[in-house]
Amino acid sequence: ILNADMIQLRRADGRDWDGWMHVNPALAQKGLMMLFNPTQQAITRTISLPLYYTGLSKSAIIKDAKGVSASIVSLYALKTYNRTTAKLEGDAISDARQDFDQYGKVQIEMTMRPAGAAIWKRMTEENVGNPIAIVLDNVVQSAPNVISPIPNGVSSISGNYSQQEAADLANILKIGKLPAPAKIVQEQQVGPTLGEEAIHGGSMSFIVSFLVIFALMLLYYNTSGWIANIALILNLLFTVGILAGLGATLTAPGIAGLVLTIGMAVDTNVVIYERIKEELKRGKSYLTAISDGYSRSLPPVLDGHITTLLTAIILFYFGLGPVKGFATTQILGLLLSLFCGILVSRWVSDLFTNKKKHVEYFTAVSTRIFQHAKYKFIEYRKVAYVISIVVLLGGIGSFFNGFNYGVEFNGGRSYTVQFPTKVDMESVRKDLNQSFEGENTIIKTIGDNSKLEITTSYLIKDTRGSVADSIVEYRLYEGLKKYIPTNLSFQEFKSERYLPQTKKVLPTISDDLKSGAVKATLFALLVIFLYIFIRFRDWRYSLGTIVALLHDVFVTLIVFSFAKELVPFPLEIDQHFIAAVLTVIGFSMNDTVIVFDRIREDSRLMPNAPMGEVINRAINETLSRTIMTS
Repeated sequence: ILNADMIQLRRADGRDWDGWMHVNPALAQKGLMMLFNPTQQAITRTISLPLYYTGLSKSAIIKDAKGVSASIVSLYALKTYNRTTAKLEGDAISDARQDFDQYGKVQIEMTMRPAGAAIWKRMTEENVGNPIAIVLDNVVQSAPNVISPIPNGVSSISGNYSQQEAADLANILKIGKLPAPAKIVQEQQVGPTLGEEAIHGGSMSFIVSFLVIFALMLLYYNTSGWIANIALILNLLFTVGILAGLGATLTAPGIAGLVLTIGMAVDTNVVIYERIKEELKRGKSYLTAISDGYSRSLPPVLDGHITTLLTAIILFYFGLGPVKGFATTQILGLLLSLFCGILVSRWVSDLFTNKKKHVEYFTAVSTRIFQHAKYKFIEYRKVAYVISIVVLLGGIGSFFNGFNYGVEFNGGRSYTVQFPTKVDMESVRKDLNQSFEGENTIIKTIGDNSKLEITTSYLIKDTRGSVADSIVEYRLYEGLKKYIPTNLSFQEFKSERYLPQTKKVLPTISDDLKSGAVKATLFALLVIFLYIFIRFRDWRYSLGTIVALLHDVFVTLIVFSFAKELVPFPLEIDQHFIAAVLTVIGFSMNDTVIVFDRIREDSRLMPNAPMGEVINRAINETLSRTIMTS
């Protein structure tokens, strides 16, 4: 009980017990934990006003300094007769459901298994007129009175229940005997202000991305850009409609997935349009160029989408919480981009054709770019090898500098704190390290220095649950006293104004997240290796793909390790980072598959040409779509 001013016990018959007890005034502005059966350690360490009672108490009531009271918890005295287990446990119940009696009042119907029904019969015979407690995780969920013996194991529990309360109690009864009690291993609270900021930031990134892509398609592809934009709009409408139909909750990562969908939606059209432009340059007629462009671009489009889809499915399987939302929108976006990019855009193009109108694929800008690309990539490969080796070796050396692991991978508690004015990070870190008994504190800025994200592993292995949470929050409050208003109470500090977001991840879940991240990355690489091998029937394509992907992943890790102290924003290794890496793998595969498909096509057209010449030609021919899709 935090910041209580007066405490009262109330008897089961409704009469007050000894009136109101005033809390020690010295504790009025501090965290106060009331334990109804306190240990001596709890008395000396947690409270200086122990509460003793000698009779059955039905409820504890507190009043704050303003006289506002609230019922906190109902107390029951259970007759155990020196037993450590209940006479009947959850596995004796075969079914329970919310129902209505003959008068239309809400009740719970409960059915026992045969063995449990016999015990239930004896219990109800012996306790007519007395309550029988229904206990889950040492908490009395309900204690209905026995009206009459129940011989057949079919019972009705009635009372002043709402439909939701009755359904909840029925679910508790149906849970059965669980092997272990449920335990919260990850918890996050976000205040409405910070939630609004996240929504605003996500919405703005979505709008800006949409407008930039919309304008770029018109600038580069002329009237065919309008067709691509129509497909893009339909893609987004379908995605949002399906998510709404499924009742999905749109989170910040989900919005990020929608932003990514914008890029994926136009990728299909870019690949198709670039192929159509190639066919037109070769002197083919308009109708033939469109037909060949769509048919010959279909294999690389499918390959690119399938590989990206596989990584998204892996991300969905191994991810937790918000990352699943990101993966869900990505999967929907990929499937719908195929539908809109191939079928819808082709249908609109055919409408123009049937009206004797041509769709333009060139503009003044795109006519001059990449038209005569004949770069000798293979000849300069050794230079690229040297640069990559130097970057990788130097970057891997930076790994000894470590990474900034997010709270998901380290375990700990993270608090977003809003200060009245800008504060000095180092001064805050020093004070908090002292308040957290020497435990290292990680601090990052959010925007300017008036809002900080503070992460600590102090007491993260403590098994006292909410008690440990309160202690850590109070230590945080004590450590930040000089930076917040002088008369600000602990309870006021915990409000959304000063503490808009809190997050806790226990070490058990952080270990699971690390393991899941490694498995997801390795499994994605394995699946891609097998797909490329099956698709191109040559292990060298698969090996080259994996080497290129590992190169991309290592360079990304190098940037996060080397630049973590150089940039004004946090570079953390967390679930969102893993989602981004798997997305990079998928999109890198998209471009790689397009080049491989062209190498295979050109190899058939130039059977006697040196492989270096074939590869150079394939890379140059696909250079425009590689740049545009990126």
